[in-house]
Amino acid sequence: MGFWDSLMGRARPKAPDLDALFLVPSAAVTLQTAAGLLPTGTGSVCYRAAAGAAFAQTQDDVVALLGSDPGAPPVTTTQDPYGYTWLVTEGDPGDVSGLCTDLHAVNTSLAGQGFGHSLLCTLVPFRGPDGRTVGLVYLYKQGTFYPFAQVPGEKRRDNLLELQVRDLLAGELPMEKDLQRWLAVWDAPGL
Repeated sequence: MGFWDSLMGRARPKAPDLDALFLVPSAAVTLQTAAGLLPTGTGSVCYRAAAGAAFAQTQDDVVALLGSDPGAPPVTTTQDPYGYTWLVTEGDPGDVSGLCTDLHAVNTSLAGQGFGHSLLCTLVPFRGPDGRTVGLVYLYKQGTFYPFAQVPGEKRRDNLLELQVRDLLAGELPMEKDLQRWLAVWDAPGL
């Protein structure tokens, strides 16, 4: 931080800790044992696609990287009604570590090519025996997680499930304390 920034009371934003995604596999064990929530095998990264050839090439490179192994899970991109792009990978529900590695690769590739400002969040969904789903959402710019649970078929949140998951994982993941940052990701892939 420069002298002028400190004099004006400005601080540089905290850099995201993408390695926090590697905490999700242990959190998945907690969710399974304490709440009966199992990983779906789906994971996604949400970002605002930039115009231009450089971004398109970076996105194509990321998709090619994730799909380079013959046994790799399918990787797709989709756009939501709000103008955000979701890069979605679907694999073995039992391999949360591999899923998190793939999601980490997407985030670091986009950030490494100068598109970190476009990243919104990363989502890892879980499903209970009753059919309810909850996603662990990693906010890129905050470096924190929060749970998002949509009532099936409705644009309404299951707040009780969200708070239960937050309380279960408070000691394992850096949880977002500001509830106003718990953004709704309606109909996100995997939910």
